[in-house]
Amino acid sequence: MSYFLSYCKAHCNAVLSQYQTLRSEGFLCDILLKVKENEFPAHKSLLACSSDYFRAMFKSYTQESKASVIHLQVVSPTGLQHVLDFIYTSLLPLSFESLEDTLEAASYLQVTDAIGLCNQYLVNNLTLENCCFSANIATKFYLPDVLAATEKYIISNFWKLLDLDFTGLLQLNFRSLLAVVKSPDLPRVKETCLLNFVLMWLKQDASRLDHTSSLLEHIRYGLIPVEDLRKIYTQSEVPLTAGIKCLIIKAINYHTSVFRQPILQDKSTTLRNQKTRIILLGGGTASEGLVTDVVAFDVYNHRWRALTQVQDRVQNHSICVVGNFLYVLGGEIEGGAPEDAKIDQVFSVTNKVHRYDPRFNRWTQVTGMLEKRCQFSSCVLGNSICAIGGRGENGLLHASVEVYDISRDRWTKATELPCKIHGHAGAICKNTIYISGGKCTGQASTSKDVYSLSSLEGQWVKQSPMSIARFGHQMATIRDAIFTFLGLYEPFSEIERYDPGQNQWTRLRPLTYDRFCYGLVVVEETALLIGGKKWQDSREVPTQDVVGYDIDNDGWEEICKAPVPWWGLQCAVLQLSEEADEQDSDTQQKKPSSC
Repeated sequence: MSYFLSYCKAHCNAVLSQYQTLRSEGFLCDILLKVKENEFPAHKSLLACSSDYFRAMFKSYTQESKASVIHLQVVSPTGLQHVLDFIYTSLLPLSFESLEDTLEAASYLQVTDAIGLCNQYLVNNLTLENCCFSANIATKFYLPDVLAATEKYIISNFWKLLDLDFTGLLQLNFRSLLAVVKSPDLPRVKETCLLNFVLMWLKQDASRLDHTSSLLEHIRYGLIPVEDLRKIYTQSEVPLTAGIKCLIIKAINYHTSVFRQPILQDKSTTLRNQKTRIILLGGGTASEGLVTDVVAFDVYNHRWRALTQVQDRVQNHSICVVGNFLYVLGGEIEGGAPEDAKIDQVFSVTNKVHRYDPRFNRWTQVTGMLEKRCQFSSCVLGNSICAIGGRGENGLLHASVEVYDISRDRWTKATELPCKIHGHAGAICKNTIYISGGKCTGQASTSKDVYSLSSLEGQWVKQSPMSIARFGHQMATIRDAIFTFLGLYEPFSEIERYDPGQNQWTRLRPLTYDRFCYGLVVVEETALLIGGKKWQDSREVPTQDVVGYDIDNDGWEEICKAPVPWWGLQCAVLQLSEEADEQDSDTQQKKPSSC
């Protein structure tokens, strides 16, 4: 005999609806729940189906199973009313005013579906006004999903909360505050402000002092000005443990070791919420001539903004990065009044070296090079900066190589080049310095030659030459290979790749048009050419183009346009905090009085 099963969707809802009708009529109710003076008639069968607490209570072997009245001491009348409404109707009334009562009842009575709805409500309704309350609720009732969501929200908006809900922040639970202090992604909050807030939070309640070390050990003291560190060390109203005092002393020593800072980097000196930005420095524009603005370029969102300014207008300089500090070396400095464009500008070659610290938006002049240089190359080898060749005063060329010892703030001579040269390019690959091209003293034409130096005490070794003679070009290392890009007056716009292991060059796809005096930088294995000049109608014309070279596809792609045509610039990559990188946005961080 065959048969089939039919399903009626409405039946389940109808049964639940009839149970609610029976409850409202007081018909067949076999249990009375009492909270203080409030009475709630109900049906054991439905309670046992919906609540693990009641299921266990109504087992035949318990005393309560035979009772007609159950006194509930923990839950509130409001919370029990809401949970019973949910059991009978599947509808749970939720608001932040009664949420704690509802969660307390649902948790105590083990109505898991109601707890799930509370979870969802908290996560979907996070605002600046309630996020601290939500985090405290999530901690109290152990709601891990809610806690993760609220802590993420608080971390992202902590800078706003310091101004809009400072009182709410002071009531934040320890677990969530610890998540904030430990977070590497805390945006737009100065470390001094974060430290001051933590100290205020600790002072709110004597019982919180047990958490002093757990919180303060995650403060990044190297990002706090030294005068603030000394004040906290000597005048803090919160007792500091020996371990925390050691961290503060270490940071004070870091600040006093000004020149060694790039090689003293650790977590305590690393900016929070770091964003990769391309730094454009030096060179000029058609409208302004040589520029002083240093620009930060967000290549992911195609945003540009002024970051800082250099003291001198400079061209034919070199830049490099050590420990997220930017060094600007040598070049030609513009003399005379920059606003007087009718007067031919006089340029002087310099040996000055300036260092930029994005942590404090601060420039420091370090010891200058032994010789004045422009049109030279520089690179970083270990904890040292190497300045190689170039042109000096009165057009004299250099074969000299000098090395800057960061730990000692001192330049020393290294092995000289085989010839006096300028306009060459340099790169580091597998801890070996490579230079290519340029023009040597006494040569009428540019060079194809390539030299390498594997140690500062060693000798320069001649390698396989490029297929194209280049001058004013640039080199970059990507995946243990060296790529050589366009230089001045190259008719075919071709690039080449050098394999150090095979000592062999390979020609790659050329750019569709010529380019020189551009900025070159590598971001995520993509080489970006920014600005520069190109030939148009037999004239040198500055360009705004930003193009990228994809080494996997051997192809070029136009990325975007720079704000203005810019030539003679140098580029590097720095990690900037969002606080510093968003100063031009409409929403600014407002410091609360407590900070």
